[in-house]
Amino acid sequence: MILEVDTASAVPPYEQIRAQITAMVAAGSLPVGARLPSIRQLAGDLGLAPGTVARAYHELESTGLASTHGRHGTRISGPPEATAPTHVAHLDEAATSYAVAAARSGSTVDQAVDALRRAFDRLAGAPSPEPGGSS
Repeated sequence: MILEVDTASAVPPYEQIRAQITAMVAAGSLPVGARLPSIRQLAGDLGLAPGTVARAYHELESTGLASTHGRHGTRISGPPEATAPTHVAHLDEAATSYAVAAARSGSTVDQAVDALRRAFDRLAGAPSPEPGGSS
């Protein structure tokens, strides 16, 4: 399991971890029963405080995606519970992943939104507006 955290991002590190693990579960690369690294190990690997990783794991547990079994570690327990309509939950996850990627590339919010608009326009078959232009 490879996770990356951008400490310069506006997205908190625990949220970056939560979003990436959730995306891996949704993609099937982390199956039910897969064991997550220990809090201490993942914190050391990412150069973060253990409390940051613990918060990410707690967030995963609160959605039903993971469960902690004491000395037996934290395991993937299933897809997250639907607290919002499925399409909204997937959209929120995709938006978080996109925001992390855009922030890592050094893009501004306006640049990221413009890129998203161009992508929607391409999907719709419409000509894309000039970068930085308004739609």
